[in-house]
Amino acid sequence: MATAGEILRRSLTEEIGFSKESVSGSEELHVLAVDDSFVDRKVIERLLKISSCRVTVVESGTRALQYLGLDGEKSSVGFNDLKINLIMTDYSMPGMTGYELLKKIKESSTFREIPVVIMSSENILTRIDRCLEEGAEEYILKPVKLSDVKRIKDVIMGGEVEEKNRGVRKRGREDSIYSLLSPSLVQSSSSPAFDFLTSELQSSKRPKLQTRD
Repeated sequence: MATAGEILRRSLTEEIGFSKESVSGSEELHVLAVDDSFVDRKVIERLLKISSCRVTVVESGTRALQYLGLDGEKSSVGFNDLKINLIMTDYSMPGMTGYELLKKIKESSTFREIPVVIMSSENILTRIDRCLEEGAEEYILKPVKLSDVKRIKDVIMGGEVEEKNRGVRKRGREDSIYSLLSPSLVQSSSSPAFDFLTSELQSSKRPKLQTRD
C-alpha cells in the first residue's frame, strides 16, 4: 500500500506535469516551495517559473516532510527520484515552523546538503542568526522579489557547476601526477621519488578548512 508521502508525490507530479525521467534529464533547478499562505505560494511559484525553475508547492512543513519521505513512513522513493535542488520555506507556519523544517532537513543524511532558504515578513535579527547557524543558505524578506529568486538560482547553479569543474580539475591533476611516474618507480613502492609524489597526491586530496562569512 502506498504511503501518504508517495500519494502526495504522485499527485503533485501529475499536477505540475512532469515525470521522474524528465526531471532527472533536465538541467533546470527543481525547487520545493513551502508556505501556508495560498497567495504567497502562488507568488513564489510564479516567480520560480518565470526564472525557468521546476516548482513543487506544498502548504505546510508536515507536507514537505511527507514529500521528501522524512515523515517516518517507509517509502520506496529515494532522493535520486526526487531530484530536489533547493527548498524555500516560509518561517511562520502553523504546526511546524520553517525553522523546525530546516532542522529536520539538516538532520537527514539524504537531504542535509540541499540548500534551504527561509522566507519571512519579519526582520528579526535573532531569528535570522538562528536560521543561518542551523544551516540555512539565506534568509530573505517577503514579499519575495524576482531579483531574489534569480540571485538564489545563480548561486545554486553556480555552485553545482563549480563542483563539477572541481571534479574535472581534480581528475586531471591526479592523471598528470601519475603520468610522471615511470613503470620502474610504480613497481618499487620503496622508491623515494614514488613516496614523494604519492605523498603530494594524497595531501592534495585532503579537504581544506573553509570559514563561513
